[in-house]
Order: sequence, then C-alpha cells, then structure tokens
Amino acid sequence: MRLPSWLAQHLAALRALLVFTVLLGLAYPLLFVGLGKVPGLSDKAAGSLLTVSNQTVGSSLIGQSFTDADGNPVPRYFQSRPSAAGDGYDPTSTSASNLGPESVVDTLSDDPDTASPSLLTQVCTRSLAVGKLEGVDGSRPYCTTDGVGAVLAVFYRDGFTGPVTRVVAVNQTGTPFVASYAGVTVEPAQPETDYRALGGVITPIRGTAPARPVVPADAVTASGSGLDPQISPAYATLQAPRVARERGVPLERVRDLIAEHTTGRALGFLGEPGVNVLTLNLALDGR
Repeated sequence: MRLPSWLAQHLAALRALLVFTVLLGLAYPLLFVGLGKVPGLSDKAAGSLLTVSNQTVGSSLIGQSFTDADGNPVPRYFQSRPSAAGDGYDPTSTSASNLGPESVVDTLSDDPDTASPSLLTQVCTRSLAVGKLEGVDGSRPYCTTDGVGAVLAVFYRDGFTGPVTRVVAVNQTGTPFVASYAGVTVEPAQPETDYRALGGVITPIRGTAPARPVVPADAVTASGSGLDPQISPAYATLQAPRVARERGVPLERVRDLIAEHTTGRALGFLGEPGVNVLTLNLALDGR
C-alpha cells in the first residue's frame, strides 16, 4: 500500500533527523573526545593546565596577571600584556576593546560611569607606566608628557580651510599640552562637549618622541582575545633587568631563560615569536 505523500515526507524527515542526530550529536563529538585522548594531544585537550605541588597554577594557553591585591605589578615577575577580557584575562569574558586607530578622542565627563579614554590615551598611559616600571623612556608619538592623546580640535574660518579661529586640546581639561597652535591660544576641553560635531578638525600632534618607542607595542595594547599567554621577546628583554635586579640573579641567566621559553613562528612563517609569561615565571621560581 502506498503511503500518502504527506506521511511519506514526514517519515523521510524523521529518518534524516535520526541519521543526523546519530552522526552529528553522537559520533562526531565522540570522535573528537577520542582524539583528545591520543598521546601528545591529551594535555592540550585538557586545557594545558600547569600543576605545581598538586596545585593548578594556570594554563599555558591562557594568560594571567602578575599583580598584587591593588593591581600593581609584582616587580619580581615578568608582566603580561594588557587584557580587555573582563577585569583582565577573564576566560568567561574573552573579547577585544573594539577600539581602532581612529579612537583618539576621549569621552570626558564629570560622571566616571560615562567617561572613557580613547585607545590612543590608553596606549599613552600604559607606555608611561611601563617606562616608569622598567626605568626607560616611555614616551610615544602623539602622546602628551602626562600620558594622554596629544590631540587638538582645530576650527577654521571656512570649515576646513582658511585661518584658524579656535583650538581645543580635546583630551585635557587642565593646562593644554601646547600653549598655541597656528598663532591661536589652545583652550582646555570642557566635559560633555563634542568638538567634532561643532566643526572642529581632529588633529593629532606627533610631538618629539622617537619614531621607534622603547616600550614595545604589545606592552601597551591588548590582544584580540584578551587571553594571550605570550609577550614578544622584545618586551621580555625590556623587563629582564628589573626581574634580575629584584631576584638578585645574573642578567644573563634571566636572558637565557627568556630564550628557553621563546617559541618561533607557527609552521615557520605564521605569526611572531613569543615568550610564555607563566612558564617563564615558574622557571624563575625554580618550579
């Protein structure tokens, strides 16, 4: 007996549902569970956790901060790069800041909940902090000496051309980083004011900082995931004198450990060399 077409269609759909449930809901997950048990892969499948004295101290795949209870860097340890994941290296909030190269104007407000620094100011502030910690020049192009973005809103008589009529230091409510621009006195910014909307041309000022800053880029920017466990060899080398001094060990010994914990590019050409901060700090502790 031939089944009605509507019933045949429903039975075919049911069979497809059962087949794909078995394939994709059971067989496929079990296949990868089995692959995760293969020697050489089992450690990575379990999260690459590092255990010392029967205590898990972290994962070699997920970064972490080496700071005290107040959030200050612990000088005897190598520091990780900044993280935009939650309050820092939070695996449940992995993310980037979503701020790009055009984020150069801070949101100034008397309400701390609405005020927010631009990416440029974040980079400037971090660079000064790293420079102070490491005892080096933390200045960068387009940054003021007090660690905010050196940016002006320039008003022209004819919109984008003509004589300059007004200049505002958009990221500073106090004394501007320059006294005048094009012969016009520079004003401090007022909170809650959008100078771009008022017709100001946003103009970053390069300043006199070296073209190649001493502080590397990964020391002042977060990774895309916010969980990057590695820093660049350049950032590790910058920190080496401080760590050696704080621990009372020869600088060459610290540099040797950096070299031992530096991994090359994936497949020889993808990405950049990196230094795993957690495993390096464990090696320094002799663990």
